[in-house]
Amino acid sequence: MILDAGIGVSNLVSRATARADELSREELRAGAAALGERVARWQPRAIAVVGLTAYRDGFHRPKAVAGRQDEGIAGLATWVLPNPSGLNAHDTVATLARAYAEPARAAGVLG
Repeated sequence: MILDAGIGVSNLVSRATARADELSREELRAGAAALGERVARWQPRAIAVVGLTAYRDGFHRPKAVAGRQDEGIAGLATWVLPNPSGLNAHDTVATLARAYAEPARAAGVLG
């Protein structure tokens, strides 16, 4: 389990959609609140949330950018990662690998 390694990777809503705009702001905010509770309880070394738009809406942070966040979740180091969906055509395997490696390094999973 990845949490056993000290890292949490999560989306905010656990139902599948083809596009982020199929999720309501209420769903995203409820998911963000639930994630905050889980993070506070489990205390991983790093948190990664998949999807910039979902993160912005869910956590009321409209100006957030991808990467490490200035304001963490439950006081823990937090990253926003690109969604690996094929709809994000500007991301490549290499750029996704670099983005996903950052929180893994912070959690001590990668050297």
